[in-house]
Amino acid sequence: MASNPPARCCTLGNLFEGKPTGKLIKIDHKIEAYVASSPEGRAKNGYGILYVPDVIGIWQNSQLMADRFAEHGYTTVVLDLFNGDPVQLNKPEGFDFMGWLNKGSDGNNPHTAPYIDPIVEAGIKYIKGLGVKKLGAVGYCFGAKYVIRHYKDGIDVGFVAHPSFVEENELAAITGPLSVAAAETDIIFPSDKRHKSEEILKATQQPYQINLYSGVEHGFAVRGEQNVKVQKFAKEQAFLQAVTWFDNYLLEE
Repeated sequence: MASNPPARCCTLGNLFEGKPTGKLIKIDHKIEAYVASSPEGRAKNGYGILYVPDVIGIWQNSQLMADRFAEHGYTTVVLDLFNGDPVQLNKPEGFDFMGWLNKGSDGNNPHTAPYIDPIVEAGIKYIKGLGVKKLGAVGYCFGAKYVIRHYKDGIDVGFVAHPSFVEENELAAITGPLSVAAAETDIIFPSDKRHKSEEILKATQQPYQINLYSGVEHGFAVRGEQNVKVQKFAKEQAFLQAVTWFDNYLLEE
């Protein structure tokens, strides 16, 4: 693997302050999504971002992050990958993460690729139906895998932060630019996986970057403690890393 499977650290973190301004919708009458539209006069018409979230799904932080991407001109859609069965923030010790992944909370709702791929494909189709001609995608933790898997379905440019569960062959198959934000301390994306990913990305001959943030752990870009200076700085810089990447590689000359 280019990164390890998700674990309890993928559920740990903090709520961001703020009030989301987007709206909840249903894609194909069944897939919940959150749509953040750009303020009047700021929209980069024809460009959008698919937001593929961590295991906590559509929640306060992912909504606020989507709103910020929209403020920078990108219509942004956050997908519920989990059919109404996300993981709650800060699960206690002993949580059976792999059980939830393979069977769902009720034993009948798996959250594996055969079930999630169609949701991502429907999300791509939906956002392109809004008039998006060139599509960026952001993936946090669990969601990173599905950004990387779905270049083939219409993602033009990607950004992922502290990725989990990415297979080497998936990373090798990307067909467009990819930016990665990594944490100094991360059992899911440790230094050996990061260095292996560098080798794979170089071989793709696609534009890429991997930025390493000191003093932070897995999840910092979307669940970091904003009252801790080093975590707030890293979260803000990772967000700007994504926006700058899209402004450079997604927008046409």
